[in-house]
Amino acid sequence: MKEALGFWLAETEGAKFWLGVLTELKNRGLHDILIACVDGLKGFPEAIESVYPRTRVQGCIVHLVRHSLNYVSYKQRRVVAAALKGIYSSATREEAELALDAFEHHYGQQFPAIVRSWRTNWEQVTPMFEYAPEIRRIIYTTNTIESVNSVLRRSVKTKGSFPSDDAAKKIIYLALMNATRRWTMPIQEWRQALNQLTILHPERLTTPNL
Repeated sequence: MKEALGFWLAETEGAKFWLGVLTELKNRGLHDILIACVDGLKGFPEAIESVYPRTRVQGCIVHLVRHSLNYVSYKQRRVVAAALKGIYSSATREEAELALDAFEHHYGQQFPAIVRSWRTNWEQVTPMFEYAPEIRRIIYTTNTIESVNSVLRRSVKTKGSFPSDDAAKKIIYLALMNATRRWTMPIQEWRQALNQLTILHPERLTTPNL
């Protein structure tokens, strides 16, 4: 099931901030994370690897595609998006690497920034290729947290300013609690995904009672 583990306020974010967040979560009992999906937050992958060294860090494919399409004209977006889909929908890492090479061959001169972005982030793009489609659909995007963020933004947008951090925290907390009450549907194909994760990580997961 989905659960919000907390929220934190800070003037800036970076490795030190995220290290503090993850250390708090570990001290509260979050002993292990199999896979963490992140969207390019500065210092977050490094903090995860520091506190949870066995965690696989998966970059959000949706964010990477959106960033890539910022360099593309409206007329070309459909064809470029289709070419990018050929990369992240590949069956294996090797097939994805060939698709990336093909993309660079066709579009490298026209969109060098896109190729550079994918190659720079490649080690965070590829962890999902180790898993079956049932797991990939869960870990390839941070859309779950993005939907929560949209709720929180709406809750503070009409307030203008707050007299203190505590005042902002109260509004955010209430909005977060209201959002989580709607988390009643199970994750699609979760049983199959859990069974596969149990086989892949037998020393870290007990056999599910289904």
